Amino acid sequence: MKSLVLSISIAVILIGGAFMLSRGNPSTDNSALANNVSIVDGKQIIEIRAKGGYQPRTSVAQAGIPTIIRFNTKGTFDCSSSVRIFSMNISKYLPQSGTTDIDIGTQQIGTLQGSCGMGMYPFEVEFRG
Repeated sequence: MKSLVLSISIAVILIGGAFMLSRGNPSTDNSALANNVSIVDGKQIIEIRAKGGYQPRTSVAQAGIPTIIRFNTKGTFDCSSSVRIFSMNISKYLPQSGTTDIDIGTQQIGTLQGSCGMGMYPFEVEFRG
């Protein structure tokens, strides 16, 4: 009985630690302002790496421009290979390696939130005016 309690306690600690590490700290994480956003042929492309979560976790983009989120995978076997954006009813499986574009149209000022299929790895795109 003691070994079962110990095993469960260790599992909870490991899962909680992984969750906290994947979230980062947006107030001190300057990767939110990284150059992962570009405009090509009048469309805004937001590049996000998917493996063990999403990097950068927070992207800043411009509102009012047709936008594509481009997910890049390279040997991705975890749950971040399943992307969900609930507010847009988007659910997409990503290949183990490659790129997948998701057209999210023209967004208004605000924050678009997404996550992996299990909800463990969140990401967001902040659209500014």
